[in-house]
Amino acid sequence: MNLRGAGSAVPVTIVLLAILVIWYAATIWLNAPWQLDMYQRNHVTAWSPTQFVTDTWNQDRPVLPSPHQVAVELWKTTAVVAVSSKKSLIYHAWVTLSATLLGFAMGSVLGILLAVFIVHNNAMDRSLMPWIVASQTVPILAIAPMIIVVLNAVNITGLLPKSLISTYLSFFPVVVGMVKGLRSPEQLQLDLMHTYNASRLQTFFKLRWPTALPYLFTSMKIAVAASLVGAIVGELPTGAVAGLGARLLGGSYYGQTVQIWSALFAASILAGLLVIAVGIVERLVVRRMGARP
Repeated sequence: MNLRGAGSAVPVTIVLLAILVIWYAATIWLNAPWQLDMYQRNHVTAWSPTQFVTDTWNQDRPVLPSPHQVAVELWKTTAVVAVSSKKSLIYHAWVTLSATLLGFAMGSVLGILLAVFIVHNNAMDRSLMPWIVASQTVPILAIAPMIIVVLNAVNITGLLPKSLISTYLSFFPVVVGMVKGLRSPEQLQLDLMHTYNASRLQTFFKLRWPTALPYLFTSMKIAVAASLVGAIVGELPTGAVAGLGARLLGGSYYGQTVQIWSALFAASILAGLLVIAVGIVERLVVRRMGARP
């Protein structure tokens, strides 16, 4: 039995239980006014505290859905309906995931290339890096509609506009991480490569790139989550009919808060799986390079 693993699971379990208790309590507090109003309209005078709590936890359109309502909605929209159905969260998650992966791939490639240019060219470092930092000060909610409208004007629709928004959010952490990683070798190591008469290309692949890989994968974990956010935001101004952003829009239009929360949880689960996938790739690459497990 792994005592260390069992010991680390106890605090996590306590925190999760505390969140559930607070969530259920908040559900009673936020849904109480509407429930009392319904009792008054239906002339219900004899209600018990237990009935009141149960009713606040099971409203059709609550202000805050209870945890079990969200869990039931997740189950219905993933395990009960067909995957190809537009009511399936798996179907909508796949639509969002497609844009996320494309945007993440483009953002990672762009971030790595920019970092290489910045590290090896002082002019690029002084001129480009400030603009890269400044680009992240513009709210994505302001940029997303502009990108969608401009691309729609030239008949570019579908996956690419959402992917570009994901690219915009995901390239920045990759640039920052890779610049830090490529500059991490010590001067003694660089001098040793110079002593061996290594070219800049050999120094890059033999020293800078292996040293930068831990920084790269750390930044990619942040970038893949940011890419998912970009894909969801890209679905909002388009009035999309598919994707997790479309589920959020549909829920907000019709006051289906349970649908909104289930879509949010689906997005969180998807983000967690993507981060785990990047971590698995990191372990495989590091092991392939000869690192000890």
